[in-house]
Amino acid sequence: MVDRLHFTGDEAADRFLVEDPFALLVGFALDQRVPVPKAFMGPWVLRERLGSLDPRVVAEADLEPVFRQVPAIHRFPGMMAKQVHALAVHVVDVYDGDAAAVWRSASTSEELRANIDGLPGFGTMKVKALGSVLFKRFDVALAEPLVPWHPTLGDVDSAEALKAYQTAKKANKSVWEAS
Repeated sequence: MVDRLHFTGDEAADRFLVEDPFALLVGFALDQRVPVPKAFMGPWVLRERLGSLDPRVVAEADLEPVFRQVPAIHRFPGMMAKQVHALAVHVVDVYDGDAAAVWRSASTSEELRANIDGLPGFGTMKVKALGSVLFKRFDVALAEPLVPWHPTLGDVDSAEALKAYQTAKKANKSVWEAS
């Protein structure tokens, strides 16, 4: 397992993504229509503003004003506040607030796929991307069948690798999404 992910460019925020499984899930939830560093910085900023990223705290909070506070956590603060709230409620209701149980409770790769796919806001591409990170960075063996043929965030192990991934994603996004 790694001590940090190289997704934000901020060492503390990158470590937080490894230390707090819910932060990782929130980062993936926010990873749409914004650059990767902005998306994965979101959990760090949300924790600073709320005082906690505990899924129970997030599920009980009115997130829209928190997301809209300048600078906004996401390009679409209202929509993303609702999505992160739904994610927190799901983690509390289904996993008793233990975000890592999304992968730890799975006994097969298909169950892991279903657990990730069941997260609000997570579709096929996020199942592949989170599966890749779980397998390549967190040593979750059941995630190996979820890893796609193309580069994902699981391949990012440095600031340089993040830049290469973002460049490749821009060039090949339509091909990757079709696979």
